[in-house]
Amino acid sequence: MAELKIGRIMLGVCQTNCYFLYREGSNRVIFIDPADNGDYLYQALKSKGFEVEAILLTHGHFDHIWGCSKLRQLTGAKVYALDKEEPLLLDAGLNISENAGRACTVKANEFVKDGDILTIMDISCKVLATPGHTQGSCCYYFEEGGILISGDTLFLESVGRTDFPTGSMSTLSHSIQEKLAGLPDETKVYPGHGDATTIGHERRYNPFWKE
Repeated sequence: MAELKIGRIMLGVCQTNCYFLYREGSNRVIFIDPADNGDYLYQALKSKGFEVEAILLTHGHFDHIWGCSKLRQLTGAKVYALDKEEPLLLDAGLNISENAGRACTVKANEFVKDGDILTIMDISCKVLATPGHTQGSCCYYFEEGGILISGDTLFLESVGRTDFPTGSMSTLSHSIQEKLAGLPDETKVYPGHGDATTIGHERRYNPFWKE
């Protein structure tokens, strides 16, 4: 089976990382967190010969969903999110898009639950519910490639803020201990903002990491 590859597009007012995963030699991608400007994302992928098979959301904040509806419209791809995030996705106040100047809501096509194995094409990932940044934040663990898409749960030597609606630092800390601490040190972590890291590095140097 061909190697699992990952690409990144960074855009938006918050410089959000959007990721796309695909098998080497394939033009079908799983796209994660369309941060803004769905037209641009569609054209950027199309220019490289890629087509979007599915859209995964790590959480529902405006800077991760502003491009979602347009990208879905242009590609016909289904949108997946954790079930606990539905209220935030459907409320422009809770997802802060209203305060950010462009009210936005997204209705996911399919909701996933903690522990689900999501298989799209021939690529599988495990859904890890990691509430704390929001009540329905989640990470996607692609064990085959040793890849964790962490959204705003875990950053390089930091974590996502918890002062927005449905956020909780104690809950976020518990999520890291319960869901992420057991992953192998060599797992590559791709966060919603900033540079990539590894579980091992965060275990050693992240001041918010407690085991």
